[in-house]
Amino acid sequence: MNDTTHRNWDALARLLQARGLIDQASLSATRLTGGQSNPTFLVASGAHRYVLRMKPAGQIQARAHAIDREFRVMRALQGSDVPVPAVYLYSEDLSVAGSPFYLMEYLDGRVMVEQSLPGMSRAERGAIYAEMNRVMAALHRVDVQAAGLADYSPVGNYLARQIAGWTRQSRATGALASSAMLALMGWLPRNIPAVEETRLVHGDFRLDNLVFHPSEPRVIGVLDWELSALGHPLVDLAYHCLSWHIPSSLWRGIADLDLAGLGIPGEQSYLQWYAEANGTMGIEHWDFYIAYNLFRLAAILFGIAERARQGNAAAADAVETGRKAGPIADLGWHYAMRYEAIRQKYSHLRVGV
Repeated sequence: MNDTTHRNWDALARLLQARGLIDQASLSATRLTGGQSNPTFLVASGAHRYVLRMKPAGQIQARAHAIDREFRVMRALQGSDVPVPAVYLYSEDLSVAGSPFYLMEYLDGRVMVEQSLPGMSRAERGAIYAEMNRVMAALHRVDVQAAGLADYSPVGNYLARQIAGWTRQSRATGALASSAMLALMGWLPRNIPAVEETRLVHGDFRLDNLVFHPSEPRVIGVLDWELSALGHPLVDLAYHCLSWHIPSSLWRGIADLDLAGLGIPGEQSYLQWYAEANGTMGIEHWDFYIAYNLFRLAAILFGIAERARQGNAAAADAVETGRKAGPIADLGWHYAMRYEAIRQKYSHLRVGV
């Protein structure tokens, strides 16, 4: 359905024509489904098609919906081993579309949501997972200095800053009603592993943020970079691997599926693929990284629930999505306690080290 409410698409059409991106000052803008954060539209004019991403209307949390950062990092990665759409312009002129926005290339490919990849053969599923792994490893090898991203975000104390930030954000939503969230807010900062490595991280690297070639198991674009930063690559990888720890009935998980029968690698095999490309510094803290990422996912879901309550949610299923926040937080606390138990079991091995 075309979305024209409170949108000055005529002003956008004039701007795009002036930039040589369309041939005439008229266009249609159709809301794209999917995504809980930034409203996204397919913009068409004649033979030209683009994707427009904008900040949501209404009051939003500080530093959320950072479309300016999305634009910057995708522009920096043009021509790299990390496939991204071409980006054309960024504007904060509210008279054009009603909110800050950027325009990028429309990629004609496949976006898959179900991580069990229904309808595919075992070989096809394995190839899709291998390609996801390859692209993430390539991302973590990006030379941030050469890409002009050395100042993209603060360097060092990544987990401490992330935990503090998501805690602040959670306090502005209904997260405080969750005993698991409250417990994680206290436990996580006290148990951060003393392992630092800094790379460009995506922050939301998952199957449905990848556009695959229409027929080949090849990623042609990585989308949704608003949570990207300079941080620990294994923390980024752990977020991507949450699906191995979450049941399919809860939130986009594969933990309860017959992975061998489906042709989907187990998590250990998947981590080995990554290790062969990039190494696994700090892998002994994997349960901590999983606990942190479940906390962060719960914080995001509580935020979605709050936007739904305020009427500012981008997706129609925001209320149902928000309901998953509490169970995700509970799962995060489970992994925190598992990490704690393992550390205590082997604490005698660290004496004198």
